[in-house]
Amino acid sequence: MKPLDKINQKILDILQDNSSITNAELANRIGLAPASTLERVRKLEKTGIIKNYVALVDGKKVGKGTIVYVIINMAEHSIETLNKFKEAVQEIPEILECHRLAGDRDFVLKIVTEDIKSYESFSIEKMAKIPGIARINTYFVLSTPKEQTKIDITL
Repeated sequence: MKPLDKINQKILDILQDNSSITNAELANRIGLAPASTLERVRKLEKTGIIKNYVALVDGKKVGKGTIVYVIINMAEHSIETLNKFKEAVQEIPEILECHRLAGDRDFVLKIVTEDIKSYESFSIEKMAKIPGIARINTYFVLSTPKEQTKIDITL
């Protein structure tokens, strides 16, 4: 992959802080014409460097204040079983993230629910139905000293 130049780095830095900035304001902040800026942003989108634009929601303020990390060990590691697991987690909205791990654990899931009681229902009604799981370890988040979505891309 071709390294990002300083202008594209600055574009990404600004957009990670505020993706709703207008193209004119972005162009002004990086010192390029709006047309050139828009062309660069579109290229970053087309190449997949910019994956998406989102609004970050405060889970506590919408009644989803309990964050749970779940470590999964699979019963077997066949391609079919792993694919069924990956498909199943895609269908469950409470699962915000699913990461495949190296080492003695297979997956880690980030889940949001209303509270511990709702997580219990979730684990019985949804998690237990996911095929191929051998063991589930659950960890409730007590506090969040740091939460960040911005990736430092400076060279």
